[in-house]
Amino acid sequence: MASKKVLGLTAATAALVLGLTACGSDGGEGGGGDAGGGGEEFTFGVLYPQTGSLAFLGPPQITAAQYAVQEINDAGGILGTEVPDIVEADEAGDNAQANEAANALVADEVNAVIGAAASGMTQATYDTITGAEIVQCSGSNTAAELSEIEDGGYYFRTAPSDALSSIVMARTIADAGHQNVAIVSRGDDYGRGYADGLQAELESLGAQVTVNETYDPEATTFDSVVNAVSGDEPDAVALIAFEEGAQVIAQLLESGVAGDQLFITDGLNDAALGETVNADDPDSVNGITGVAPSADNPEFTEGLTSFNEELDVFQFAPQVYDCVTAIALAAEAADSVAPSDYVAELPNISRPEGTECGSFAECRDLLADGEEINYQGVSGNIDFDDNGDPTAATFEIFHFGDDGHEILAYEEHSVDG
Repeated sequence: MASKKVLGLTAATAALVLGLTACGSDGGEGGGGDAGGGGEEFTFGVLYPQTGSLAFLGPPQITAAQYAVQEINDAGGILGTEVPDIVEADEAGDNAQANEAANALVADEVNAVIGAAASGMTQATYDTITGAEIVQCSGSNTAAELSEIEDGGYYFRTAPSDALSSIVMARTIADAGHQNVAIVSRGDDYGRGYADGLQAELESLGAQVTVNETYDPEATTFDSVVNAVSGDEPDAVALIAFEEGAQVIAQLLESGVAGDQLFITDGLNDAALGETVNADDPDSVNGITGVAPSADNPEFTEGLTSFNEELDVFQFAPQVYDCVTAIALAAEAADSVAPSDYVAELPNISRPEGTECGSFAECRDLLADGEEINYQGVSGNIDFDDNGDPTAATFEIFHFGDDGHEILAYEEHSVDG
């Protein structure tokens, strides 16, 4: 069966042949635009959580996008035209509001949408965005199900799928010597998909999964899953959660689970987790270890910090930066701001066969010289596959200890092992 990307590129080619535009024919500031540079502006929209349970991810998302745009403009803009201010929209962690925000971005005729932050919010909005033939790229979506959505070929992500993240988590747990593991996860597509992948990998490593329970993320108490864990007495507990997981952690610790038995995912990768779990005893989280997509790139972190000195959360910032830069390079390669034109170039700008380059300016100049390029993202090598997924990623193993939140190691992993 043809991949969704192949189908999408066929549609894009048809759109080009017919001279169609996605969102009107206003001369090119919007989603459709006309082929060719022509001084047209390329406008980015960002769909991110300004409010809601993942609001802590909002600052790194918008800051990284703005930083990427500044560097693009410092290099002369996209197709020689300065990129205007980003159009911001709040997905708020709510399906209805997220889709309303997505509709607003489509109405604004942006040329690309960065986001949403959470996989569930992308599930709620991708049809609105990609259905309008606007490219959508998320730097933080990880749900495995997003590889197979019917997006017409317009959805991409620079964060790795949970199919890969769950493998890294399982190996981290097994390497710590744990053999009897309980899995507790959100009762949604993200939680269940991650949990299933984690169980499969743990069992392939010889560990036994004694509990695999889900919970309602809107619940106010989590007695059922906590009782299931404490009754089984596993030697490790994997928690797949967002912000509500802080309460799950609090109840697990109260039930007798020790911090060094707990392993958490990126939704809880927050230096202030201890305060959230127990403001009276922030050190109660000491011993907890987690796994999150990341980037081993101090130069980027330094540059982003200089750009916004108040930024104190950096999670997924490199991946968001790479979404913006990859899209800009695709527009350069296509000589067009129209998504229906440049979408076909997105997989091409990171192919291994091309000349490696690491910035918009460097890669743009190579394209101008007629060379094929292999954009090396600040988050690592992207190399989009036919589903718009990265085929390799860097993960950080983070930990809470006497010195607070710290990164123990960075690890490179790819889909082929």
